[in-house]
Amino acid sequence: MTATAAPAATVERTAGHDAIDQVEEQFRLLFVRVRAVWKEAAAAVHPDLQPVGYKILSAIVHRGRMHAGAIADALEIDKSVVSRQVKHLEALGLAQVVADPEDRRARYIEATPAAIESVGQRRSRMHRRLHEQLQAWPADDVAQLARLLARLTNEIAGDEATPEEA
Repeated sequence: MTATAAPAATVERTAGHDAIDQVEEQFRLLFVRVRAVWKEAAAAVHPDLQPVGYKILSAIVHRGRMHAGAIADALEIDKSVVSRQVKHLEALGLAQVVADPEDRRARYIEATPAAIESVGQRRSRMHRRLHEQLQAWPADDVAQLARLLARLTNEIAGDEATPEEA
């Protein structure tokens, strides 16, 4: 009697420590470069602007006026850091604090027109660089990168959002 082998089950391998270490190292290198880009972008807007100030300024340029607490939440930084940086942005002429029309005690932080123009120009250069690099990749690779980054972000953050929403 001949025994027939059961069909081999498809077993998905999990990533080993070496592969995960390689991913972690690539993220480390990416984050080092991103910090350098933020530093360059901050200096391009104003020589005395710090990278964290640039991130705050960029947030209010792209999202519109915001309360300090909303900035802190959006950027996941301490509200005291936001407060100090907003004062610095005001001193540099890049932001202004205005009263909330619905609650005169509350304050919004908004970018000045000069800041909006400067951040927009800097963002356009960074945007072009990213597009130039990724346009050289196959479309499926770019789509897969976006899906995988969204998946990782959602899983790390414990977010319930789908990759399409992210």
